[in-house]
Amino acid sequence: MFDLKEYLQKKRSIINNALQSIVYRKVSDTRLKSSVSYSLFGQGKRLRPILCIASYNAVSSDDHRAVLPIACALECVHTYSLIHDDLPALDDDALRRGNPTCHVQFDEATAILTGDALLTLAFEIVSDESMGASSAQDLRNYLQVIKILSEAAGCRGMIEGQARDLAFEGVKLNEQELQQMHDLKTGAMIRACVQSGAILGNAQNAEFENLTLYAAKIGLAFQVTDDILNVTGDPERLGKNTGTDAIRGKNTYPGLLGLENAMTYAQSLIGQALRALKNFDDRAKPLRAIAGYIIERSR
Repeated sequence: MFDLKEYLQKKRSIINNALQSIVYRKVSDTRLKSSVSYSLFGQGKRLRPILCIASYNAVSSDDHRAVLPIACALECVHTYSLIHDDLPALDDDALRRGNPTCHVQFDEATAILTGDALLTLAFEIVSDESMGASSAQDLRNYLQVIKILSEAAGCRGMIEGQARDLAFEGVKLNEQELQQMHDLKTGAMIRACVQSGAILGNAQNAEFENLTLYAAKIGLAFQVTDDILNVTGDPERLGKNTGTDAIRGKNTYPGLLGLENAMTYAQSLIGQALRALKNFDDRAKPLRAIAGYIIERSR
Protein backbone atom coordinates (compact mmCIF):
# COMPACT_ATOMS: atom_id res chain seq x y z
CA MET A 1 0.00 0.00 0.00
CA PHE A 2 1.53 3.31 -1.09
CA ASP A 3 1.75 5.83 1.75
CA LEU A 4 1.30 9.23 0.11
CA LYS A 5 1.60 11.17 3.37
CA GLU A 6 4.99 9.63 4.13
CA TYR A 7 6.11 10.14 0.52
CA LEU A 8 5.16 13.84 0.54
CA GLN A 9 6.82 14.42 3.91
CA LYS A 10 10.09 12.84 2.76
CA LYS A 11 10.14 14.74 -0.51
CA ARG A 12 9.29 18.05 1.19
CA SER A 13 12.22 17.54 3.57
CA ILE A 14 14.61 16.79 0.70
CA ILE A 15 13.41 19.82 -1.28
CA ASN A 16 13.53 22.14 1.73
CA ASN A 17 17.10 21.11 2.54
CA ALA A 18 18.16 21.69 -1.05
CA LEU A 19 16.45 25.09 -1.15
CA GLN A 20 18.15 26.08 2.11
CA SER A 21 21.51 25.25 0.57
CA ILE A 22 20.72 27.23 -2.59
CA VAL A 23 19.62 30.33 -0.68
CA TYR A 24 22.70 30.12 1.57
CA ARG A 25 25.02 29.96 -1.46
CA LYS A 26 23.25 32.24 -3.90
CA VAL A 27 21.59 35.09 -1.97
CA SER A 28 23.65 37.76 -0.21
CA ASP A 29 23.10 38.12 3.52
CA THR A 30 20.87 41.19 3.35
CA ARG A 31 17.25 42.16 3.87
CA LEU A 32 16.58 40.43 0.54
CA LYS A 33 17.86 37.14 1.91
CA SER A 34 15.44 37.51 4.83
CA SER A 35 12.47 38.11 2.51
CA VAL A 36 13.46 35.29 0.15
CA SER A 37 13.76 32.85 3.05
CA TYR A 38 10.52 34.09 4.59
CA SER A 39 8.62 33.50 1.35
CA LEU A 40 10.21 30.18 0.42
CA PHE A 41 10.02 28.50 3.80
CA GLY A 42 6.44 29.04 4.85
CA GLN A 43 3.97 26.17 4.92
CA GLY A 44 4.24 25.38 1.21
CA LYS A 45 3.07 21.98 0.01
CA ARG A 46 5.97 21.71 -2.49
CA LEU A 47 3.54 20.01 -4.85
CA ARG A 48 5.16 21.32 -8.03
CA PRO A 49 8.73 20.22 -7.31
CA ILE A 50 7.40 16.90 -6.02
CA LEU A 51 5.55 16.42 -9.30
CA CYS A 52 8.81 17.02 -11.13
CA ILE A 53 10.59 14.38 -9.06
CA ALA A 54 7.69 11.91 -9.33
CA SER A 55 7.55 12.33 -13.11
CA TYR A 56 11.30 11.74 -13.35
CA ASN A 57 11.02 8.60 -11.24
CA ALA A 58 8.12 7.33 -13.35
CA VAL A 59 10.44 6.99 -16.37
CA SER A 60 13.86 6.56 -14.75
CA SER A 61 15.28 4.08 -12.27
CA ASP A 62 17.78 6.66 -10.97
CA ASP A 63 17.20 8.42 -7.66
CA HIS A 64 16.15 12.05 -7.29
CA ARG A 65 19.60 13.67 -7.22
CA ALA A 66 19.78 14.51 -10.92
CA VAL A 67 16.40 16.22 -10.94
CA LEU A 68 16.44 17.88 -7.51
CA PRO A 69 18.01 21.21 -8.57
CA ILE A 70 15.42 21.60 -11.33
CA ALA A 71 12.64 20.80 -8.86
CA CYS A 72 14.00 23.58 -6.63
CA ALA A 73 14.08 26.00 -9.57
CA LEU A 74 10.42 25.25 -10.23
CA GLU A 75 9.56 25.99 -6.60
CA CYS A 76 11.39 29.32 -6.88
CA VAL A 77 9.23 30.27 -9.87
CA HIS A 78 6.08 29.20 -8.07
CA THR A 79 6.94 31.19 -4.93
CA TYR A 80 7.75 34.25 -7.04
CA SER A 81 4.31 33.98 -8.66
CA LEU A 82 2.59 33.85 -5.27
CA ILE A 83 4.45 36.91 -3.99
CA HIS A 84 3.52 38.97 -7.04
CA ASP A 85 -0.04 37.64 -7.17
CA ASP A 86 -0.56 38.83 -3.58
CA LEU A 87 0.65 42.40 -4.26
CA PRO A 88 -1.78 45.32 -3.79
CA ALA A 89 -1.76 45.98 -7.54
CA LEU A 90 -2.99 42.44 -8.23
CA ASP A 91 -5.06 40.47 -5.68
CA ASP A 92 -4.00 42.47 -2.60
CA ASP A 93 -3.96 39.47 -0.27
CA ALA A 94 -2.73 39.68 3.32
CA LEU A 95 -2.29 35.95 4.08
CA ARG A 96 -0.29 33.26 2.28
CA ARG A 97 0.93 29.86 3.48
CA GLY A 98 -0.44 30.66 6.92
CA ASN A 99 1.62 33.83 7.34
CA PRO A 100 1.35 37.50 6.37
CA THR A 101 2.16 37.96 2.68
CA CYS A 102 5.61 39.22 1.73
CA HIS A 103 4.53 42.81 1.10
CA VAL A 104 2.73 42.87 4.47
CA GLN A 105 5.64 41.36 6.40
CA PHE A 106 8.25 43.57 4.71
CA ASP A 107 7.00 46.21 2.25
CA GLU A 108 5.77 46.36 -1.33
CA ALA A 109 9.11 47.24 -2.90
CA THR A 110 10.85 44.40 -1.08
CA ALA A 111 8.12 41.99 -2.18
CA ILE A 112 8.54 42.99 -5.82
CA LEU A 113 12.30 42.55 -5.62
CA THR A 114 11.93 39.24 -3.78
CA GLY A 115 9.74 37.88 -6.56
CA ASP A 116 12.19 39.14 -9.18
CA ALA A 117 15.07 37.54 -7.29
CA LEU A 118 13.37 34.14 -7.11
CA LEU A 119 12.40 34.15 -10.79
CA THR A 120 15.92 34.92 -11.96
CA LEU A 121 17.42 32.54 -9.40
CA ALA A 122 15.40 29.72 -10.97
CA PHE A 123 17.08 30.20 -14.32
CA GLU A 124 20.48 30.51 -12.68
CA ILE A 125 19.92 27.12 -11.04
CA VAL A 126 18.98 25.43 -14.33
CA SER A 127 21.86 27.13 -16.13
CA ASP A 128 24.30 25.90 -13.48
CA GLU A 129 23.10 22.35 -14.06
CA SER A 130 23.35 22.67 -17.84
CA MET A 131 26.97 23.87 -17.53
CA GLY A 132 27.79 20.62 -15.79
CA ALA A 133 26.06 18.39 -18.35
CA SER A 134 28.06 15.21 -18.95
CA SER A 135 26.78 14.56 -22.47
CA ALA A 136 25.31 16.35 -25.47
CA GLN A 137 21.95 14.70 -24.73
CA ASP A 138 21.97 15.96 -21.15
CA LEU A 139 22.73 19.48 -22.40
CA ARG A 140 19.84 19.30 -24.88
CA ASN A 141 17.58 18.15 -22.05
CA TYR A 142 18.50 21.14 -19.89
CA LEU A 143 18.00 23.54 -22.79
CA GLN A 144 14.57 22.02 -23.40
CA VAL A 145 13.72 22.47 -19.71
CA ILE A 146 14.75 26.14 -19.91
CA LYS A 147 12.50 26.61 -22.94
CA ILE A 148 9.54 24.87 -21.31
CA LEU A 149 9.98 26.78 -18.05
CA SER A 150 10.34 30.18 -19.72
CA GLU A 151 7.23 29.61 -21.84
CA ALA A 152 5.17 28.29 -18.92
CA ALA A 153 6.16 31.16 -16.62
CA GLY A 154 5.92 33.87 -19.26
CA CYS A 155 3.65 35.59 -21.74
CA ARG A 156 2.50 32.27 -23.24
CA GLY A 157 1.74 30.82 -19.86
CA MET A 158 1.29 32.03 -16.30
CA ILE A 159 1.75 35.77 -16.95
CA GLU A 160 -0.84 35.75 -19.73
CA GLY A 161 -3.19 33.78 -17.48
CA GLN A 162 -2.79 36.31 -14.68
CA ALA A 163 -3.35 39.17 -17.11
CA ARG A 164 -6.59 37.57 -18.31
CA ASP A 165 -7.68 36.92 -14.74
CA LEU A 166 -7.34 40.62 -13.95
CA ALA A 167 -8.82 41.83 -17.23
CA PHE A 168 -11.91 39.63 -16.91
CA GLU A 169 -12.85 40.52 -13.34
CA GLY A 170 -16.58 41.28 -13.48
CA VAL A 171 -16.80 39.95 -17.06
CA LYS A 172 -18.65 36.67 -17.49
CA LEU A 173 -16.62 34.03 -19.32
CA ASN A 174 -17.99 30.88 -20.92
CA GLU A 175 -16.56 27.47 -20.05
CA GLN A 176 -14.09 27.39 -22.94
CA GLU A 177 -12.75 30.85 -22.09
CA LEU A 178 -12.46 29.96 -18.41
CA GLN A 179 -10.55 26.77 -19.22
CA GLN A 180 -8.17 28.65 -21.52
CA MET A 181 -7.47 31.19 -18.80
CA HIS A 182 -6.77 28.54 -16.15
CA ASP A 183 -4.68 26.41 -18.52
CA LEU A 184 -2.41 29.44 -18.73
CA LYS A 185 -2.65 30.73 -15.16
CA THR A 186 -2.23 27.44 -13.29
CA GLY A 187 -1.95 24.58 -15.75
CA ALA A 188 1.11 25.77 -17.66
CA MET A 189 3.46 25.60 -14.68
CA ILE A 190 2.11 22.25 -13.52
CA ARG A 191 2.69 20.87 -17.03
CA ALA A 192 6.19 22.33 -16.97
CA CYS A 193 6.94 20.51 -13.71
CA VAL A 194 5.82 17.13 -15.01
CA GLN A 195 7.41 17.65 -18.44
CA SER A 196 10.74 18.73 -16.91
CA GLY A 197 10.95 15.55 -14.87
CA ALA A 198 10.04 13.47 -17.91
CA ILE A 199 12.66 15.17 -20.09
CA LEU A 200 15.46 14.75 -17.55
CA GLY A 201 14.45 11.11 -17.15
CA ASN A 202 14.77 10.63 -20.94
CA ALA A 203 11.12 9.68 -21.37
CA GLN A 204 10.10 8.03 -24.62
CA ASN A 205 7.75 9.99 -26.89
CA ALA A 206 4.63 8.08 -25.84
CA GLU A 207 5.57 8.41 -22.17
CA PHE A 208 6.10 12.15 -22.56
CA GLU A 209 2.76 12.60 -24.31
CA ASN A 210 0.88 10.65 -21.64
CA LEU A 211 2.61 12.51 -18.82
CA THR A 212 1.75 15.79 -20.52
CA LEU A 213 -1.91 14.73 -20.72
CA TYR A 214 -1.82 13.71 -17.06
CA ALA A 215 -0.38 17.10 -16.14
CA ALA A 216 -2.97 18.99 -18.16
CA LYS A 217 -5.82 17.21 -16.39
CA ILE A 218 -4.45 17.54 -12.86
CA GLY A 219 -3.55 21.18 -13.55
CA LEU A 220 -7.12 22.04 -14.40
CA ALA A 221 -8.42 19.91 -11.52
CA PHE A 222 -6.11 21.81 -9.18
CA GLN A 223 -7.60 25.14 -10.26
CA VAL A 224 -11.18 23.88 -10.08
CA THR A 225 -10.46 22.65 -6.56
CA ASP A 226 -8.88 25.98 -5.63
CA ASP A 227 -12.05 27.71 -6.84
CA ILE A 228 -14.13 25.36 -4.70
CA LEU A 229 -11.91 25.90 -1.64
CA ASN A 230 -12.28 29.65 -2.00
CA VAL A 231 -15.99 29.06 -1.35
CA THR A 232 -15.94 26.18 1.14
CA GLY A 233 -12.44 26.11 2.64
CA ASP A 234 -11.22 26.90 6.14
CA PRO A 235 -8.70 29.80 6.02
CA GLU A 236 -6.71 28.33 8.93
CA ARG A 237 -6.26 25.01 7.14
CA LEU A 238 -5.62 26.59 3.76
CA GLY A 239 -3.25 29.25 5.04
CA LYS A 240 -4.95 31.96 2.97
CA ASN A 241 -8.18 33.92 2.96
CA THR A 242 -11.37 32.54 1.42
CA GLY A 243 -14.39 34.20 -0.18
CA THR A 244 -12.13 36.56 -2.09
CA ASP A 245 -13.07 35.39 -5.59
CA ALA A 246 -16.69 36.48 -5.23
CA ILE A 247 -15.68 39.83 -3.73
CA ARG A 248 -13.40 40.56 -6.68
CA GLY A 249 -15.80 39.32 -9.34
CA LYS A 250 -13.44 36.53 -10.43
CA ASN A 251 -14.47 33.92 -12.95
CA THR A 252 -14.58 30.56 -11.19
CA TYR A 253 -15.91 27.08 -11.82
CA PRO A 254 -18.39 27.16 -8.91
CA GLY A 255 -19.62 30.49 -10.25
CA LEU A 256 -20.03 29.07 -13.75
CA LEU A 257 -21.16 25.50 -13.08
CA GLY A 258 -22.43 25.60 -9.49
CA LEU A 259 -20.61 24.08 -6.54
CA GLU A 260 -21.77 20.47 -6.93
CA ASN A 261 -21.12 20.40 -10.68
CA ALA A 262 -17.69 21.90 -10.15
CA MET A 263 -16.86 19.10 -7.69
CA THR A 264 -18.05 16.49 -10.18
CA TYR A 265 -15.99 18.10 -12.93
CA ALA A 266 -12.83 18.03 -10.79
CA GLN A 267 -13.37 14.33 -10.11
CA SER A 268 -13.83 13.60 -13.81
CA LEU A 269 -10.57 15.40 -14.62
CA ILE A 270 -8.71 13.24 -12.10
CA GLY A 271 -10.22 10.14 -13.71
CA GLN A 272 -8.86 11.28 -17.07
CA ALA A 273 -5.45 11.95 -15.53
CA LEU A 274 -5.30 8.43 -14.07
CA ARG A 275 -6.24 6.90 -17.43
CA ALA A 276 -3.30 8.73 -19.00
CA LEU A 277 -1.02 6.70 -16.68
CA LYS A 278 -2.52 3.30 -17.49
CA ASN A 279 0.59 2.08 -19.36
CA PHE A 280 2.99 3.06 -16.58
CA ASP A 281 4.20 0.60 -13.96
CA ASP A 282 4.44 0.93 -10.19
CA ARG A 283 7.04 3.69 -10.51
CA ALA A 284 4.10 5.99 -11.32
CA LYS A 285 2.36 5.23 -8.01
CA PRO A 286 3.27 8.66 -6.58
CA LEU A 287 1.76 10.41 -9.60
CA ARG A 288 -1.44 8.40 -9.26
CA ALA A 289 -1.69 9.16 -5.55
CA ILE A 290 -0.97 12.87 -6.07
CA ALA A 291 -3.83 13.05 -8.57
CA GLY A 292 -6.27 11.98 -5.87
CA TYR A 293 -4.65 14.28 -3.31
CA ILE A 294 -5.30 17.31 -5.52
CA ILE A 295 -9.06 17.08 -5.02
CA GLU A 296 -8.90 15.65 -1.50
CA ARG A 297 -6.68 18.34 0.04
CA SER A 298 -9.71 20.24 1.38
CA ARG A 299 -10.78 17.31 3.53
